[in-house]
Amino acid sequence: MAEKHKKFADDGWAVWVDGDDTSTVYINNWLNPKSKSYVDIAVRIRGVKLSKFLHVYVPFAISSDEIEDVSLLFNDTKILQATFSTACIVDYKKNAHTSEIAYNGKTVDIVHISTLKYEIKPLSIGTLINVDLEKLNDSLDNDEAYFIWRMPHKSLNEIFKSRVDVGNVMSRLRDLITTPVISEKYGYSVRVNEARLLPEEITRVGAFHRQKLKKAVITLSIDENYELNDGGCYRIRRLEENLYKDYLPKDYKFEDVITYQWNQNREHNQQGQFNFYYNLSRDSVSKSSMTLYMILLLIISIIGELLASGVQALLEYLI
Repeated sequence: MAEKHKKFADDGWAVWVDGDDTSTVYINNWLNPKSKSYVDIAVRIRGVKLSKFLHVYVPFAISSDEIEDVSLLFNDTKILQATFSTACIVDYKKNAHTSEIAYNGKTVDIVHISTLKYEIKPLSIGTLINVDLEKLNDSLDNDEAYFIWRMPHKSLNEIFKSRVDVGNVMSRLRDLITTPVISEKYGYSVRVNEARLLPEEITRVGAFHRQKLKKAVITLSIDENYELNDGGCYRIRRLEENLYKDYLPKDYKFEDVITYQWNQNREHNQQGQFNFYYNLSRDSVSKSSMTLYMILLLIISIIGELLASGVQALLEYLI
């Protein structure tokens, strides 16, 4: 069986808040090996009124034009129900910057980041997003707030990018004929607030080392045609088709999406290291092989007809 080995990526993300907080980060990877992948970043801050800045380090270059404020979709209570896994009551756009939702006996603010003048700072590697929380204070009515947005996941796009096979032409032709099944394998590691994978501009920030990140949750959403190692999953579920369909990124079909979720808590890892690894695999029939088989069959058919016609003509001549 022929194999396509794709590049393994080991990405470091960072989230920290200047202030008295206990924060949770949610990273939802929308994996699309045949098109563009996306990532949703959500940060829940407790004690948001006592906090000064939210900082999120992204391990690739990103611009403000590529950031989509998916919180604006939360006026749809079905999307809210799917996102928070419970029924929610929403006061949509209660002011210029926030909405308010009530669920599970508590009330929180949802911040619409598109209305804010946040800072995007290119680094030597990656990008730093800074949100001034003090300027937001007058718009907050609760002590807990969510910040959520979506952007292209360029690390995954690089992993899934098609590469030209520069091997020997005859070897490649032999593989196409003898091994039509291709095994695709991808590996990706998500590491949150692990200093060794972060650029120097982040690791020398004192506030980063004093961060109080409590929990990280990683969600993977992918077509079930791909196999995913799910031994360490906290929860596996199919997205609710009627609830989530208007929330999916472009080129996603809601009937094909299944979500795998990992959960790691500081209570079980006192060092605050949040490491998640997954790999994907898929066996498929090579279109190139099928095309080559059809061409060979056509050539053999033509040659066969020519030989048959030649033999028939020869027999008629001899007779």
